[in-house]
Amino acid sequence: MFKGVRKWAYIFIVPFFIGYFVFQLFPNLYSFYISLMEWSGIGEMKFIGLKNYITLFTTDPYFIKSLLNTAAIIVTSIPLTIILGLIVAVMLFDEKFRGRRFFQLSNFLPYIVTPVAVGLIFNYMFDWKAGIINKLLINLGILKDGIDWLGGDLFFTRFILVLLLVWQNFGYFMIMYLAGLSSISPEIYEAAKVDGSSKINTFFKITLPLLKPVTLFVVIISIIGGMQLFDQPYLLMMGTARGLAGTAGGPNRTLLTVMWNFYDTAFGPRMNYGLGAAITYTLFIFIVGFSYVGIRIFKGRDKEL
Repeated sequence: MFKGVRKWAYIFIVPFFIGYFVFQLFPNLYSFYISLMEWSGIGEMKFIGLKNYITLFTTDPYFIKSLLNTAAIIVTSIPLTIILGLIVAVMLFDEKFRGRRFFQLSNFLPYIVTPVAVGLIFNYMFDWKAGIINKLLINLGILKDGIDWLGGDLFFTRFILVLLLVWQNFGYFMIMYLAGLSSISPEIYEAAKVDGSSKINTFFKITLPLLKPVTLFVVIISIIGGMQLFDQPYLLMMGTARGLAGTAGGPNRTLLTVMWNFYDTAFGPRMNYGLGAAITYTLFIFIVGFSYVGIRIFKGRDKEL
């Protein structure tokens, strides 16, 4: 009897393993195989070993720049998003806050908007000639001429992208912190109040330490998402006359991320599938490394406490 039940259990899970092999495992292994080849997608492959990986860190003119750009965007946007999400979550967690359900919903809505729409919206807002931001600043008398926000200036262009990422993602962080706050027992706060602890002291000594698992989670997923950043910068520059019609990453390649560099390398004018595959696997190693370091850092701080 049990042998027949066991047989059917295996039969029902076989389709999952077939799908996983065909659509997940095989493509991943095959892409690593391609990263060891010199191949443009047409013609025969030529085995070159680790040459593509060596090229990325030695003679490739764009990989290091894309890596530094991505790192700068992550380092700038993640702390701002976490701080803003935490502050808003603490404010909206108070039951006395009027309209808190409305503000929770309105702050979360940007997260569910597709990156395509967000990138285009910000592109139209900060367009040099027709953008609403420049028109507003000129009408208020703050500016005489519009600022070329997406013209390649490192500060302005990166500022717009960081603003976009913070606006889009802080609502998700807010929801995560609200869930973390709801899991903290009210008795802890009552005991702190009896001991005479101020609200600020309670926040830094009790709330923040108890929210460390949530902070670890949002930091790790932010790093993973930041390393794979592509849609927002790509679409942010798409409407500009000097954007996609020119160079990848926009003017001066100020928004060239690792994933945009991969796309341009593999499917753009360079058409180098082998080098593109090497970029993705190098990115995978960086993601695993940063995630591991982040986990170790947070675990080490927990032991100190």
